[in-house]
Amino acid sequence: MFAIIGIVVVLAAVVGGYLMEHGNLSVLFQPAELVIIGGAALGAFFIASPRAVVAASLRGVLRVFTGKEVDRETYMELLMLLYELLVLARREGVRAIEVQVNDPLSSTIFGRYPRIQGNHEVSSFICDNFKVFMSGGLEPLYLDSLMELDMDTQHAGEMAPSGALSKVADSLPGLGIVAAVLGVVLTMGKIKEPPEVLGHSIGAALVGTFLGVLLCYGFVGPLAHNLENRARDHQAMLGVVKAAIQAYAQGIAPVLALEAGRRAVPTAQRPSYAELEGAMRGVKK
Repeated sequence: MFAIIGIVVVLAAVVGGYLMEHGNLSVLFQPAELVIIGGAALGAFFIASPRAVVAASLRGVLRVFTGKEVDRETYMELLMLLYELLVLARREGVRAIEVQVNDPLSSTIFGRYPRIQGNHEVSSFICDNFKVFMSGGLEPLYLDSLMELDMDTQHAGEMAPSGALSKVADSLPGLGIVAAVLGVVLTMGKIKEPPEVLGHSIGAALVGTFLGVLLCYGFVGPLAHNLENRARDHQAMLGVVKAAIQAYAQGIAPVLALEAGRRAVPTAQRPSYAELEGAMRGVKK
């Protein structure tokens, strides 16, 4: 939602300011310039990025406009899910949660927390690490290293699309210059035309530079940064899971293990101790 608002604000500010100076919008409408800049940028993106990164980038951009942000409610669902699993493991033994983590899509516990159940990466991280813990004989320190390794690998994969889009954004001003130079080349072929024709042709050429810079700093660059922030949010959610499971693996009671998870929640979305305590009482009832 905020991404759409941002796009509207960028366009309104640029176009509105141009109109305030009595600019002619028809001069800015240069489809050929967009074809040159957009096509070259897309081709460079395909050249630089493996197929997996291209697909991940397209999915990431789609999530920017359609996906939900990680908010306080999402973290509360994550904490309560972990609490139910940890309490079940403490009360009935670690094997009791096997049916829950083997298939989270049909799990009764996961089903009560749709935001986590629908997040394949986070739910898989929870299930995989509980399965490792259930296997027994694993030192807590090694479990911690295993989770850290998984988090680093996932973070590298999540950051790849933002890095690829950042490269595209960096190339756009240069591609805008390419389009402008081509426009100047065409203008030189009209050197005998009247000044008004030459002026229009030169203005159309300069639109290429304008579009390249605008696309870089107004759209593609911010999109890349949005994907980077989403990768950090994903890493933070995994950090909550890691903190809670690691604390429980060291023999800490589920309530205190959940507090370790709460401390790993970013401060902007972190529920208070009282809020968490009230939610745990609700789960017990």
